[in-house]
Amino acid sequence: MFKWFSSKAPELKSPREIGLMREAGKLVASALRICRDMARPGTRTIEIDRAVESLFLGHGAIPLFKNYKTAGIRVPFPAATCISLNEQVVHGIPGQRTIRDGDLLKIDTACKLNGWCGDAALTLPIGPIRPELQKLLDVTSETLDLSIRAMGRCRLWSEVAALMQQHVERSGFSVVTQYVGHGIGRIMHENPQVPNFVNREVKKHDFRIEEGLVLAIEPMVNMGRPDVDTLRDHWTVVTRDGLPSVHIEHTFAVTRGGIVVVTADEEPPTLPAVPAAPVAAASPA
Repeated sequence: MFKWFSSKAPELKSPREIGLMREAGKLVASALRICRDMARPGTRTIEIDRAVESLFLGHGAIPLFKNYKTAGIRVPFPAATCISLNEQVVHGIPGQRTIRDGDLLKIDTACKLNGWCGDAALTLPIGPIRPELQKLLDVTSETLDLSIRAMGRCRLWSEVAALMQQHVERSGFSVVTQYVGHGIGRIMHENPQVPNFVNREVKKHDFRIEEGLVLAIEPMVNMGRPDVDTLRDHWTVVTRDGLPSVHIEHTFAVTRGGIVVVTADEEPPTLPAVPAAPVAAASPA
C-alpha cells in the first residue's frame, strides 16, 4: 500500500480472531496455487484474474481488490488481483497481455471471508530466467524470511526493517520506499504501516512486536534504483529506470507460541516466539 504514517496504535487480535483470519489466509493461498498452475507462456493475465475471482466468490468470500478505492485515485481498481510483470512493481491491472518466457510475474491478491481478511503475493519466474533475475528473486524471498526470524528476537519493528534493508542493499539492490506493508484484520489496511526500510519518519512511528499483532509484510525490491512512477491507468507502479522488480508478501500473526503464517498454503510449523515483554490486551473475541 502507498506509504502514509499514522500515530494510531496497532489493532491487536485475539487467538480466536487470528484463527478466523487463518481461514481467509488459506483461501488466499489456494488462489495463489491456482495462479502458479496457470503461470505459463501464452496465458493472458485476465484469465488468471478471472480464475481467482471465481474461487473467492465460490467460497462466499469478497475479493478485496475489486473496486478498491483510495484517496487521490479517482478510478477504482477493476480486478480481483494485481498482476505486474518485469519492471512493474505492484498494482498492475490484469488484461490481454500474455505471459512470456523469461518474465517475472507478480501476483497479489486478498479476500475477506466471514468478516476477516488475508493478503499475500508471490513472484514467479516464467521458464528459464537470467541469473541476475534469479538473484533478485532469491534476495527478496530471503528478505521476507529474514523479517520473520527477526520478529522472534526484536522488540521494535524498526529493528526488523533495518535488517531487511541491509540485506537488500548489501546484495546490490534497492528497497522501494513509496509503498509499504500494513496491519490487517477486519479491513485490509489497518494500522500500523509496515515499512521495509528505516529512516527518521519510520522511527517516529515505530511500534512494538507483541502478541496479537497481525501484519502483511511485503518487501518490494528493485534491481536498480528505488524510484518508481505510476502509469496513466492510475494504478500500475513501475520502476523509473525500467529495470525489473520483485514483490513477495505474506500475512503473519504474532502469538504467544510464536509467529504464525496466516496465508501459508499448508499448516505451517509455528516459528520462534517473540521475546518476553509486556503484552497489551487483545481485542475481545
